[in-house]
Amino acid sequence: MSPKPASPAPPSFAEAVVVWARIAALSFGGPAGQIAVMHRILVEEKRWLGEQRFLHALNYCMLLPGPEAQQLAIYIGWLMHRTLGGLMAGLLFILPGFVAIMGLSVIYMMLGDTGPVAALFFGLKAAVLVVVVQAVIRLGSRILHRGALLAIAAAAFVAIFVFGLPFPLIILMAALIGFAGSRAGLGAFTPKGAHGPSGSGVADIDTVLGEGSPAHTRPHLGWALRVAGVILVLWLGPVLALGLSLGWDNVFTQIAVFFSKMAVVTFGGAYAVLAYVAQEAVQTFGWLAPGEMLDGLGMAETTPGPLIMVTQFVGFMGAARGASGLDPLWAGVLGGVLTTWVTFTPCFLWIFLGAPFVEGLRGARALNAALQAITAAVVGVILNLAVWFGMHVLFNEVRAVSLAGLTLDLPVASSVDLPSLLLTIAAAVTAFGFKLGVIPLMLGCALAGLALHGAGLLI
Repeated sequence: MSPKPASPAPPSFAEAVVVWARIAALSFGGPAGQIAVMHRILVEEKRWLGEQRFLHALNYCMLLPGPEAQQLAIYIGWLMHRTLGGLMAGLLFILPGFVAIMGLSVIYMMLGDTGPVAALFFGLKAAVLVVVVQAVIRLGSRILHRGALLAIAAAAFVAIFVFGLPFPLIILMAALIGFAGSRAGLGAFTPKGAHGPSGSGVADIDTVLGEGSPAHTRPHLGWALRVAGVILVLWLGPVLALGLSLGWDNVFTQIAVFFSKMAVVTFGGAYAVLAYVAQEAVQTFGWLAPGEMLDGLGMAETTPGPLIMVTQFVGFMGAARGASGLDPLWAGVLGGVLTTWVTFTPCFLWIFLGAPFVEGLRGARALNAALQAITAAVVGVILNLAVWFGMHVLFNEVRAVSLAGLTLDLPVASSVDLPSLLLTIAAAVTAFGFKLGVIPLMLGCALAGLALHGAGLLI
């Protein structure tokens, strides 16, 4: 029998900065990859917290709107080093992605129409489509283990693809179904394990935090009101100032209002958020074309940080094209900064305001059941995203078709893009058959796009 490991010494704030910077630099591959990196470093390697506490924090973050991986970083940073620790962890987590996406957005705006750059993004589109399909399959195989959850996923897909119901309404209905099913004692809504990495076997008692809760994690109404007030002013103050000074129809105000709303109503992780953003940014505001949305997702997939950093690219392009009286490049930079600010500032509010109360709710079955139902609905929403991307990647023309009294966007079969179809098939074979990782897949498809351009096979 091996001796019980001694609990590690608490890290200093300076040591924590180094660890969070390392996590930020390694956070590729979307939320699943980022959560896995945090789990490996914080639970298995550093033993700052144990398996159960990590999964409890993750479950809460998955119930929140916005990027769950960044919110998990804020939560654990707050657990370890109070408010300053949460701020540091959350800001470091998005910094590398912010810098990378801003640089790529500038390059895209200046050179995106040139042959080689367009060819790179042509290849990335095929890889992005395969990555989204992988997300559907991976999440579905983990979540849809019961008929009721499969039915929720199918209903969510039909609701958004066929009937065009709002994404927040779909998620709200799923949560209510899961919560009510659990309260009614239905076996179909009994949570089957936690949603996250498992298998490390690191017990809470053998970690820095141990099994108890640090004194600063206990709910304190005065502190909660103060921190909520400060973050609300930082978040909504610029939105109100833009609306009053520039008008509510100005593109900067529209960006601030839209992405602030997105930060409140988008549950279910990055891919689910992208379905909502793509629908609104492309179809409602016309800030960018469907293919450009895929280009932005390709940027986010190949850079560190939250996948939802693609919103920075959306805001950049929207402002660059819609701002009057400003140089398009500087307007784009301002639009990207504004989008990032209103997208990620609310994440700190959700954690600092809610985490002290959630720490006392470990093992709440009804909340976990609501989480499972939400995640099941998210599978259907991501499937809709995959179908939407697929139509615009593989076909050159998509038309609105009336069918049984409904209007659906369907591809024109004769407009199939043969090079894109062949490259997507090749990407799928390497990803599913040879288990190629996200980054090598993206790079390989980008190089394939360049090769097709060099061979004169791309228009």
